[in-house]
Amino acid sequence: MIKTLMRLSFNLTLFVATVAMPFCLLAQEAHSPTALSTAKVRTDGMQRMPGFLPLDWDAKTGHIFVELHVDARGRTPDLLYTSSLPFGTGSNDLGLDRGKTSRGIVVRFERVGPKVLMVEPNQAFRPGNVEPAVALPVTQSFPSSVLAGFTVAAEENDTILIDATDLLLHDPFQVADTLTSTKQGTYKVDPTRSAISPDDTKSFPQNAEIEATLTFTTEVPPAGRFVRDVTPDPHAMTVHERVSFVQLPALDGTFVPRRFNPRAGYFDFSYRDYNVPLGDDMTQRFIERHRLIKRDPSCTQACVAVKPIQYYVDNGAPEPIRSALLEGARWWDQAFQAAGWAPGTFKVDILPSGADPMDVRYNIIQWVHRYTRGWSYGATITDPRTGEILKGNVTLGSLRARQDYMIAEALLAPYDKAGNLLNESETIAGPEGHVSSAKDGNPMLMMVLARIRQLAAHETGHTLGLAHNFAASTFPHTNPDETISVMDYPHPWITLDKSGVPDLSHAYPVGIGVWDKVAISYGYREFDTDKKPVEDPTALNKILADSDKAGLVFMTDEDARPFSSASPIDHLWDNGTDPVAELNRVLDIRAAALKRFGENNIRLGEPMAELADTLVPLYLLHRYQTEAAIKLIGGVDYRYNLRGDGQSGPMIVGLKQQDAALDAVLKTLAFETLTLPENILKLLPPAPPGYGRTQESFPAETGLTFDPISAAESAADLTYQVLFDPARASRLLQFHMRDTADGSKGPSLRVMMEKVSKTTAERPDAGHSVGSEVERAVEFRGLEWMLGLALNPQASSQARAIARYHVEDLLKQWSGGRPPTDSAEAIHRLAMIDRINEFNKNPDKFIPAKPMGAPPGMPIGDDGDDFE
Repeated sequence: MIKTLMRLSFNLTLFVATVAMPFCLLAQEAHSPTALSTAKVRTDGMQRMPGFLPLDWDAKTGHIFVELHVDARGRTPDLLYTSSLPFGTGSNDLGLDRGKTSRGIVVRFERVGPKVLMVEPNQAFRPGNVEPAVALPVTQSFPSSVLAGFTVAAEENDTILIDATDLLLHDPFQVADTLTSTKQGTYKVDPTRSAISPDDTKSFPQNAEIEATLTFTTEVPPAGRFVRDVTPDPHAMTVHERVSFVQLPALDGTFVPRRFNPRAGYFDFSYRDYNVPLGDDMTQRFIERHRLIKRDPSCTQACVAVKPIQYYVDNGAPEPIRSALLEGARWWDQAFQAAGWAPGTFKVDILPSGADPMDVRYNIIQWVHRYTRGWSYGATITDPRTGEILKGNVTLGSLRARQDYMIAEALLAPYDKAGNLLNESETIAGPEGHVSSAKDGNPMLMMVLARIRQLAAHETGHTLGLAHNFAASTFPHTNPDETISVMDYPHPWITLDKSGVPDLSHAYPVGIGVWDKVAISYGYREFDTDKKPVEDPTALNKILADSDKAGLVFMTDEDARPFSSASPIDHLWDNGTDPVAELNRVLDIRAAALKRFGENNIRLGEPMAELADTLVPLYLLHRYQTEAAIKLIGGVDYRYNLRGDGQSGPMIVGLKQQDAALDAVLKTLAFETLTLPENILKLLPPAPPGYGRTQESFPAETGLTFDPISAAESAADLTYQVLFDPARASRLLQFHMRDTADGSKGPSLRVMMEKVSKTTAERPDAGHSVGSEVERAVEFRGLEWMLGLALNPQASSQARAIARYHVEDLLKQWSGGRPPTDSAEAIHRLAMIDRINEFNKNPDKFIPAKPMGAPPGMPIGDDGDDFE
């Protein structure tokens, strides 16, 4: 074996020497004075842009050159590299928004003979702080990535010049891949219709920005409609892409990475350290956060920062939106003060005129327009070595405000017969003691601005490193104006006045939340000794222990999603400490608002058909509170436990609470809830020319006319799809064998299905009404979901068996029972019998009917904000 290795080593040495000789000659030729011009001569006559990386623009050829300073090994220092979209596509469905950034990665340039390689070293696997000989095996065990290659265009001493044009013209943001993955067609960059944008290419003291106008073309019409919706000619979509090279902070000990704790409410970044002691966790986890340094290291309260955290609001946002964005984002200074910092440590101002929002020196809150409403989100450019946030980038979609406005119109019916606001002459108290003028007394506008303030705070929180806290809304508190956390998804708090009229004056609370102060204290409180920041694990653990004692709970995204999630306190778009009581309250508010629904819900002169879209958020007002109540069924109350932290262990939700939840949820399937009254149906004509159904409209199986049956089916499916989630069914099966929080056994899956079938089998007026037809449709939808559960491979085998047994039991009841006297009911029963027989004939080939799609509810916020 040793001889074989020696022979291989000799052959490899001979091969390398043979191949290397002509390469070395080429390298010598490249370095000879006659081979290349100096950088100064090569760039003579070009437009020079001095800065962190000097740039030279050749207007004659359309090329952009970058000057690099290399060391004796031909290497530059490590840089941060990122790409972004200064001009986007205006489509939430494509996800290519104006201002969207990629996460930063570490790169360096390495000269190899006549070539310069842009190399991304591997940050995921690290050797730790050890001597070089011990570190080398880790570095050599995992690959790096060469992201781009260049040819040396000129050189002078330690300066080399490269042509970076191709880097920009090869789609660094990978727009073409996105268009392909969203099934829009096969697009590629057309070089003849793409060029560097010199006016938007700049070099600043800490970063260099190179921008290009890129045109993506396809030879065939796009397969999807998203490009057609937003592009004048879908064969040629033109956007702007930018690459940024950013100076990395010095690793001088002034920024100390802070350890991640799953209870603290932060995003984490991690890497594997291969030289930690045996028995220690190789995965090192830290939080992402901005840098804050005290001027006086001995200060403990109201400490002044060497450099405050400064954010800027896009000056393209219109008033009064702009002021609302400013106010909401500024709330965070309250949290920093609670964490021991002086007022003004967190600052927000309007972006100065002439400042570039894509400049890495500016943390930016930008206002983005899209063709359809969609997500807002907070993204960051972060140093992958330490977790230090170098730039926060908040994106807020403008159509969110318009959707909230329509929600308020649906609830308030705010217009009189002349089309005027009913309370136009009133004044309304605004936040922080501000009283709006009569002109601004519009209650819909006041609700929208309240939501914008909260949303600005929420997304800014993400750019401070904070994750969602969806358990905040269940924290016990009696004051609706008290904020528990802006990092929750808030549903508007709606009440009824003495006359039964919906009231939105307290729709959203004001100010930063009590949980947000805890989170900022964990991430940004500094513990300094001898003028050097240090970590204090004991003090950090005390912050979280005190929070636990106060009853504050942090739970985030995975546990909040309605499907497969088991947490009874972690929900999206809910209110109240008791999900069941709040669902019943929301259903009452919905019923009161529907009684008032009519012409007064839209402006004078609008097509009456527009009432159908205004009706949507009101008719589906209960959708998210229903999800919260369903999560009690088969629910488990748990925490992110760490050994020794004193938190309680997981406990199955009590039987009484689960039964109460099911009773409330069944109301959302009842004909009383889902049947629209005749006085509303008479107000909904087909859309006139120039208007029509959109994704905001209810589905219809009746052609152009409004379809109340399909609307009911879509609402019912929103309940069914969560109620019959396969993981929930499997948990019900198991928990029925175990003790719950109140000492009883959990409810059974079979009983739940029986209650659903009994509720949806009821008929008003002996079956001769619109309500009866609604209930028949809802019952049929329930059968489809039960058949789907019986086939779902994600459910346990016994859960599938119970679902099938229940369906067979229904078949026996219908086949052997007394036939209905009502002909519509008889036809309905026969159709369901046929459907079950079709299932029994060949279950492997049976395909349950697709859900009746409902108009989107998110976002009144975001399904993934973020990143909402």
